[in-house]
Amino acid sequence: MKNPLCYGLAGFLAMAFCAASQTASNDPSIPAGSKIPLALKQAISTKNAKEGDPVYAETSFPFVVDGRMLVPAGTYVQGVITHVERAGRIKGRAEIQMHFTSMIYPSGYTVMLPGSVDNTPGADNHSVTDPEGTIKHDSETGKKLGDAARNGVYGTIGGATAGGLATGGLNGARVGGGIGAATGVAWALLKRGSDVKLDPGTSIEMLIQRPVQLDASRMPVYSSR
Repeated sequence: MKNPLCYGLAGFLAMAFCAASQTASNDPSIPAGSKIPLALKQAISTKNAKEGDPVYAETSFPFVVDGRMLVPAGTYVQGVITHVERAGRIKGRAEIQMHFTSMIYPSGYTVMLPGSVDNTPGADNHSVTDPEGTIKHDSETGKKLGDAARNGVYGTIGGATAGGLATGGLNGARVGGGIGAATGVAWALLKRGSDVKLDPGTSIEMLIQRPVQLDASRMPVYSSR
């Protein structure tokens, strides 16, 4: 004859397993490849940003999957700057890379994230250039050449005037004009390129790189389901 206690224990374990399975099946997840709109909470610039600096943002619109709101608007998102490079004087554009690492619900429930930047629709003169979300300033080659030509003209006029006044002759004006033109062109071409600047409120599209499992019991929106 089998011990009734064994039957009772087996039944309890079976019920617990079923309850755990049902709870797990009710827990939603954010699918990989999901894009969640954010608004930046602080200014970021390649002029003074450093690797390891924190990034603060906030979801700007509810994120819904299959009719269920997984992320409400106003959810805080934290991240970190992982790469910064200022523009060069001859070549090279400014670029910055950040990754989002956690999401904090209004209730305080915190979820770890594998998030990157997919797009920056709220930023002018910038674009995302690779799958890791590197934000790079648009090319300024045309602008630099235009500035060089304009500065060359101004330098020629200014140098010629100064040279003519200093020597009182045509040769002095020619020499001064040549020096002024060269100086003006060099200044324009050697000037450092523009920085990537993201103002507070800039719209950023966050890409979820891997599925994110959520705990329904810790999300008020699911507490009654």
